[in-house]
Amino acid sequence: MQKRKLGKSDIEISPIGLGCWQFANDSGIMGGYWGSVAEDSIEKIVAISYNGGINWFDTAEAYGHGNSERALTNALKSCGINSQEVVIADKWNPVLRFASTITGTFEEREEALQGYPVALYQIHNPASLSSLRAQMKAMAKLVKEGKIKTVGVSNFSADMMQRAYQLLENEGIILASNQMHYSLLHRNIEKDGVMDAARELGITIIAYSPLAQGVLTGKFHNNPAMGKSRSMLRRLRGNFRKRNMERSQPLIDELRNIASKYEARPAQVALNWLVSAHGDMVVAIPGASSPNQAEQNAAAMDFTLTEEEIRKLDDISQNF
Repeated sequence: MQKRKLGKSDIEISPIGLGCWQFANDSGIMGGYWGSVAEDSIEKIVAISYNGGINWFDTAEAYGHGNSERALTNALKSCGINSQEVVIADKWNPVLRFASTITGTFEEREEALQGYPVALYQIHNPASLSSLRAQMKAMAKLVKEGKIKTVGVSNFSADMMQRAYQLLENEGIILASNQMHYSLLHRNIEKDGVMDAARELGITIIAYSPLAQGVLTGKFHNNPAMGKSRSMLRRLRGNFRKRNMERSQPLIDELRNIASKYEARPAQVALNWLVSAHGDMVVAIPGASSPNQAEQNAAAMDFTLTEEEIRKLDDISQNF
């Protein structure tokens, strides 16, 4: 698949990026979500992703208080991948904080990223103590100072996204993206106005949890007991309950059916659907906790689903 523009910016990204939450390595509340990944595995994951055509990496301040950012850039340096070859997307943590910390803590992000610049800086969620206007002004300041290239948001409703877009436009800056929970098993943004508003404004949707916490791989359907071994937070967010697994079985069956045609895996078909069903406006950031997962994620860009296959998956998953 060819690279595509990030919103209306001049940044070009692969349809699939690498989500780096798992690189937090058990640090902090969010860091314990995925468990730990060994340093040599992180290096292999990054190298395989990059060599497989992935050119951008999504991390965040909240992922282990900088651990994810440092682990990512350590791996990039070890692999000899320079800052001109990749796009880094980072996020400011707004929880119980004022907009002043967007600029006030940016040096910490620069330090953690070790010389790799932030191309896309995102508001991680709508939980700031400051107004949206104050947040967008702070983000605009970073753009005007040349510290970041463009601005994104995450978990913003259609109304909030539209207001953020307008506030930035008043500063002569674009809102490039909205990072949202989106997969074949979680299609709320198609119904609550986010997808329509993003399309109208030229905003890229970055789909996080694109494999529904691993459910779309089909492995939990093969072995339901596997779900019980996941962290409590992951079990709460996932679709591991027996009733949910039964409801999603027809979708998994169809993913397997299509995958057999392309000598692929169900997860790869699910990712391909996400980045194909809406033209160029949706990109996805699956994580990878092993080199094998990284290889499979990148290879999801190596085939093209037919319109009939896209429609069939669309029809089967409409209830989710």
